Amino acid sequence: MREVTDPLLNLVRRRREPVVAQTARSTVAAVIAYAVALQLSKEPAPLTAPLTALLVTQVTLYTTLKTGMRRVNAVVAGVLIASGFSMLVGLTWWSLGIVILAALVIGRFVKAGEFVPETAISAMLVLGVTQVAAMAWDRVLETLIGAVVGLAFNVLFVPPVWVQPASEAVIDLAIRMRRLLLALGDEVRGHTTVVEAAQLLHQARKLDQDIVSVDVELRRAEDSLRLNPRVREATLSRVVLRTGLDTLEIAAVVLRTTCRTLTDLAKERIDEPLFPPETADGLHDLFTHMARAVENFAVLITTQVSHSADTAEEQLVSELEASRASREHVAQQLLGGVQRHPRQWQLHGALLAEVDRILDELDVEKRSERLWEELDRQTREQRERNPLRRRLRRRERDQERAEEWARVREG
Repeated sequence: MREVTDPLLNLVRRRREPVVAQTARSTVAAVIAYAVALQLSKEPAPLTAPLTALLVTQVTLYTTLKTGMRRVNAVVAGVLIASGFSMLVGLTWWSLGIVILAALVIGRFVKAGEFVPETAISAMLVLGVTQVAAMAWDRVLETLIGAVVGLAFNVLFVPPVWVQPASEAVIDLAIRMRRLLLALGDEVRGHTTVVEAAQLLHQARKLDQDIVSVDVELRRAEDSLRLNPRVREATLSRVVLRTGLDTLEIAAVVLRTTCRTLTDLAKERIDEPLFPPETADGLHDLFTHMARAVENFAVLITTQVSHSADTAEEQLVSELEASRASREHVAQQLLGGVQRHPRQWQLHGALLAEVDRILDELDVEKRSERLWEELDRQTREQRERNPLRRRLRRRERDQERAEEWARVREG
């Protein structure tokens, strides 16, 4: 029975993947745009409309609106350029070059974005026909139909919120960091060769690629939260995930430096263990607690239910306290060892400093401070972008104060 249910479960999960959802939605929107264009356009095959709908319909409502506006700007600008040139000169090699150059330059000014080449394409298509006015109007009409259909499709059938895939990507990143920390805990015990230490360093460097992949998922999730009527606290959700990823990124960079430190230490101690047995056991406990702390931190920033978040925060605080206690124990042992044999003392100091930096980044209080600072910054930016709304709110507050003061005077 398991062989039957597992593929079904995988199919259900894939239905909510961004690629699958975008493929289905773009196909339906393109077909609808073509059907509408057949009724409104004079062209026998108005393929510009489904092409526009295909490009405009994105995996989120915010990107659909942004893409639609850019594409309409590009097409209208290209049509106007070609219409103006067609009244002066015909189609020659030099007029074509001037039209393309002008379209590419003006496309930058109208903020066409990635559709700047579409400005030149529209201009060339219109310039190459005899009935310029009819061709120009048909192309603009088909573009508007495709953009409106794509936008209306995403408004009527609101795309999913892609927070869950982004949260899963963050969890996967934390799991890879946890495995690396556990591997470091095993590495410091016994004799570690340079090759083994270098392999862990290579794994730490691969975390940069993982962070880039998580950032892509997170950007999609942030766009899905914008202008989405099904989300009440979009700003808070975006800030929690973004600041959490920033913390994990810093921790990953420091973790790579830690692997570099241990690799350098392995080069200096080829025929002996990296640390004495008691110190190695302390470091093993330290890296184990840090691994659990990283995982609990990821659970904390990706958990939507308050009870689960409180549990994850309690576990994170507990693991951070255990990590700091292990760190102090290891520091005393390293200090005693350096006083007896001051070899590579700078690497021991660097190792402790790197551990302190990771623990400091994962600290709950620092996370709260960073979260509120980012929320405050985004709130200020929104007020600066909407001065009219700010003035209206200030006027409402002043009016409410005046009414309250009048009631107090009458009372």
